[in-house]
Amino acid sequence: MWRIFVLLFPVSSFAQGNINVQLLDNWADDAITSGFNDLRYSDCWGYTYGEEEYAMLGSTEGVHFFRISEDNSFELLDFVKGNYSHPSVVHRDIKIYRNYAFLVCDEGTSSLQIVDLQYLPDSVHVVYENDSTFTRVHNLFIDEPNELMYALSVQPSSNGMLQPLIPMQVYSISDILNPVLVYEGPNGIPEVHDAYVRNNIAYLNCGFDGVRVYDFSDPANPAFLQNLDFYQDQGYNHQGWLSPDGTKYVFADETNGSSVKSCAVNANHEIDILGRISSNAQDGNVPHNVMITNEHAFVAYYNEGLRVYDIRSQVPKEIGHFDTYPENEELFKMNGAWGVYSELPSERILVSDRKYGLFLLDFNREVFQSQEPDTINCYPNPVLPNSTFTIRLSEDREPFFTVEIFDSRGRIEHSEFIPNANYAVLPSPDAAGIYTVRVSYPNEDKQEVAAFFRLAVF
Repeated sequence: MWRIFVLLFPVSSFAQGNINVQLLDNWADDAITSGFNDLRYSDCWGYTYGEEEYAMLGSTEGVHFFRISEDNSFELLDFVKGNYSHPSVVHRDIKIYRNYAFLVCDEGTSSLQIVDLQYLPDSVHVVYENDSTFTRVHNLFIDEPNELMYALSVQPSSNGMLQPLIPMQVYSISDILNPVLVYEGPNGIPEVHDAYVRNNIAYLNCGFDGVRVYDFSDPANPAFLQNLDFYQDQGYNHQGWLSPDGTKYVFADETNGSSVKSCAVNANHEIDILGRISSNAQDGNVPHNVMITNEHAFVAYYNEGLRVYDIRSQVPKEIGHFDTYPENEELFKMNGAWGVYSELPSERILVSDRKYGLFLLDFNREVFQSQEPDTINCYPNPVLPNSTFTIRLSEDREPFFTVEIFDSRGRIEHSEFIPNANYAVLPSPDAAGIYTVRVSYPNEDKQEVAAFFRLAVF
């Protein structure tokens, strides 16, 4: 039974910093050529081969390949220099098909590079390069089951001269080293910035023309399904992601102060915006890339770092963040976090920061599988000796608290201060019995609130 009381002494200050997300490792190299404002890095991606997890990071010079160790550290394995390596490079994109990495760049006289990954962790090898058809490509999406590569905002060249921008090209990659063009379009819009494709349904992010949805069951003759070209808080429609169960779609507008849109998707692939997600929008901050599960959205936010949202309710709530970019800039709002990858089997999260490189982060999804509790949860209870139990507070509280565990004689078995989190996974006592757990935290008036409950150890 809960017993809660208020003590009269004030808590000096509320905790600051990252919430419910832990830094595991960070890699950056100051020797890499820097561009404007000391920026070096762009997108990141993940890859699993056997039981090993790998990360890739784009930079002004090319793409860097890492092994992610079991002890949560990056091991730099290899590097592929881009066909165009220059301080002006601000965008490289990386996607995986089978055991190959597809690399593109959207500056200079660049190329499509296909890199064989099957020799990892020893080395990687460029096995294909095309610098005319794919001189500049902004993004890629690969539909693996249908062996199709979607190249987005393509600018080919002829005799060294750039040709007009093509909104999108779709290639068959059934023969990986011989991409074959099957579609070019769509007509009537100037660009397709990014895309998400599943079961032949393509959600196209078309900049100021919103989202278009097509059925590519016949890749050479796609069928138009929907156009979400006017919506509240509309900006530059940048990128989006579909949930594993296909019922949710979240997209970002890359515009100062714009929100991320959380949407429902019905059986006819129609998109209905349900809620909007913002991180300090009043300061003009800009969302960039997003990946989602059925429960959570992981957003790489310029100047705001990684933001984690619970998207199961109509009004998504932020439940975690990690700031990769500590500077607080009033005028320039497109530094900081660029890319996010949240689909590693270990559930570790990759985030790329334009200045500070590659981050390996941990967000305990198991704790947040259930939605926010009304008060304090303690589970499991009863608990086995020498195991663990979890305490979770509601997210509307300040993100720090103290836990004390007392035995039947009132002696302290364990005491711990939990900073920058609304939960803690704690060791259970090593002897069976009934223990008292005290959880204390500040309320909105900066006074300490303490809750007591019984923990059964059997």
